[in-house]
Amino acid sequence: MQTHDTAPASDDATRVRYRTAHLDGVDLFYREAGSPAAPTVLLLHGFGASSFMFRELIPELARHYHVLAPDLPGFGQTVVAPGAGFDYTFDALAAVIDAFTVRQGVQRYAIYVFDYGAPVGWRLAVNNPGKITAIFTQNGNGYEEGLSAGWADMRRAWAEPTPANREALRRFNTPEMIRWQYTEGVRDTALLAPEAWLLTSADLERIGVEPQLDLLLDYGSNIRQYGQLHEYFRRHRPPLLAMWGRNDPFFTPAGAEAFKRDNPNAEVRFLDTGHFAIETHGREIAAAMLEFLARSVR
Repeated sequence: MQTHDTAPASDDATRVRYRTAHLDGVDLFYREAGSPAAPTVLLLHGFGASSFMFRELIPELARHYHVLAPDLPGFGQTVVAPGAGFDYTFDALAAVIDAFTVRQGVQRYAIYVFDYGAPVGWRLAVNNPGKITAIFTQNGNGYEEGLSAGWADMRRAWAEPTPANREALRRFNTPEMIRWQYTEGVRDTALLAPEAWLLTSADLERIGVEPQLDLLLDYGSNIRQYGQLHEYFRRHRPPLLAMWGRNDPFFTPAGAEAFKRDNPNAEVRFLDTGHFAIETHGREIAAAMLEFLARSVR
């Protein structure tokens, strides 16, 4: 069992290490910091990002926790071997991350989920409820009412996965659209570091867009599994803090409020920003997460 050393880690322990785990055809890049003897926090990024989004959060958490932040297959520095036969589905992403935690010898962990990281984290929780110590969701949706009208094209493709409807999703992967996802709903865009969306665009150009289209088409599977997630919340009632950019063009505040319906231990807070709340409110998120974990993880 992991024990929690409340004393801050040394400066060296909080330094971020950049590593790769070799997992059956997937070279999973990840960032790691903090003492492995401390409770583990698993950070799961979403679309339009990679573990780079946690660059400022990781050292803050690492003072008290063991932090792991992988790049999901199809994103960042993770490489899927040619010919590996990897299917870009959320079931497959979750299986890779589950195998990664087992390889790391992590038996229990808290999760930070964002965007695509949420359905990955939800699968981990539903399949292994005893492993999850706490959940921090930053615009990581788990309820259908949280999906905005911005999902219309995706819903059309889920209902009719024709080549034309698949092709219509390609625009979500353009540099212009990725930048828009960072800036939309942000009051002061001067707070945004442009490297975030520029790196994402470079990653997509290097990896290719087809895996992203596969994931957009598979996103409907997440909605079909929401019932299992809600039953998990009702049965296990994990400590949960939803911290939401209220101006998110894709995931509405209603989705954040909905967590309280099934989980009496859920807390909800809103930030006056957009989808990538950590880019504009990183300090607030770090402080809230540290306070939440301190009283939730034993």
